Amino acid sequence: TEAPRFGIVGEPVELSFRVEEMSAGEGATGERARVTISIDGTRVAETAAAIGTTETVTLTLERGGPNVIEIDVEQSPGELTVLNNRAVVVANGVRDRLRVLLVSGEPHPGERTWRNLLKSDPSVDLVHFTILRPQEKHDGTPINELSLIAFPTHELFEEKLDQFDLIIFDRYKRRGVLSLAYFLNIVDYVEGGGAFLAATGPAFASPYSIYRTPLAAILPAQPLETTSEGGYRPEITSKGARHPVTAGLPGSESDPPSWGRWFRTIDAVTDAGDTLMETPDGKPLIVLARAGEGRVAQILSDHIWLWSRGYEGGGPQAELLRRLAHWLMKEPDLEEENLSASMQAGMLTVQRRTMDDRAEPARVTLPSGASREIEMQEVAPGRFEGATEASELGLYRVRQGDLSAVAAAGPLNPREIADVRATDKLLRPLAPETGGGIWWTGADAGGVPSIRAVRAGQDAAGNGWMGLRRNEQFHVHAVHQAPLLTGPLALIVLLGTLALAWWREGR
Repeated sequence: TEAPRFGIVGEPVELSFRVEEMSAGEGATGERARVTISIDGTRVAETAAAIGTTETVTLTLERGGPNVIEIDVEQSPGELTVLNNRAVVVANGVRDRLRVLLVSGEPHPGERTWRNLLKSDPSVDLVHFTILRPQEKHDGTPINELSLIAFPTHELFEEKLDQFDLIIFDRYKRRGVLSLAYFLNIVDYVEGGGAFLAATGPAFASPYSIYRTPLAAILPAQPLETTSEGGYRPEITSKGARHPVTAGLPGSESDPPSWGRWFRTIDAVTDAGDTLMETPDGKPLIVLARAGEGRVAQILSDHIWLWSRGYEGGGPQAELLRRLAHWLMKEPDLEEENLSASMQAGMLTVQRRTMDDRAEPARVTLPSGASREIEMQEVAPGRFEGATEASELGLYRVRQGDLSAVAAAGPLNPREIADVRATDKLLRPLAPETGGGIWWTGADAGGVPSIRAVRAGQDAAGNGWMGLRRNEQFHVHAVHQAPLLTGPLALIVLLGTLALAWWREGR
């Protein structure tokens, strides 16, 4: 098996393998075997491979980090074991540079926060535009005297829109810069699998709101055309405590949370999606939703930047926005429904994340093919764990409903099972060099050799005999001495002996 150690997520990688029929030698036999290829327990390809010939298939890594690729050959009649019908390789998925389009509707204190956050990630290519001079502004300044560039709307929202992994509208409002056709393009982009984040401001509650565009079809929160002013500490909802975007955020463990206050809320009602954060009086602050194949998020306050400035101790703004952006871009580790497995100290640990209140038992298939169930115990809101002893070497498969995961104990492809035929081919060159020998047992045995002890350095095999070396390797821990006969007992034995001798002599 030949597979690259690394691969770009979403890009094709080539996997080469060869199916061998041991009884037929290493050459091609003209026959074919059914081969199934899975990644992290999910079947991704199936082919009929020619036995003895190297085959190549093209796969796509869908997630960053280790991807466990399994190659399974269908069992044929008369096989000694099926343990060597499987090969496992690990390919690490590496994300290519993410392209993010950030459009700020106007300069404001939080604009720098977004830019600094995205620019601090070396894997992000950021394209940022701030609208400084809307079309309705006419002050008589000649165009050739302005140091501003025109907003390339046609290029961004018509020609290159599908090249972006995430689009962020930061306090954007309708000012005649984007036509309705471009908003329709964004809707199509999201429903086709794209990601859109709306960080709203007061304009979202005005007649210039982006909700009054075709974007209303994908936005989960509808503005009430009012804003609320006053200090409050954002709180995580019951769903937010389970959702990977907000679960376990630093500062959320206390009540109220130990982070700084915000001072403005864009009043809205949610039509769809999940509200992860809200005000103390129940107004939504962060809402996530799915639209077609894509994802949408809304932040209904423009004061999250106060956390990055350290106001009243600040808050986990960077961590929250990082999780939010990666959830929008479908990072597997941030999925609401997730199953994972790991091996540590001879134990298989299964982790389950879900938005439900309970988790069904997980079924584990051992390398030998046997299966067992693991009861899942809740360790945190939305997080369940279970463990079982992993006494067998090889790949463990875990399944729960539609989710699956794999974990390996020991080497992925043990050499002991690569070729299970009994042969002396590997040891025969070594036996004479070390003074040993080889004997067969069973039906092909040529005679059972006698066994004798030999000294270290002497040959341990000969004609019809095999030797076990006396290595004289021992260690004396302690010596205890005790008299065999004590005084009274010795006197009794001595008198008895004399009496016996006198009686014997008298006869």
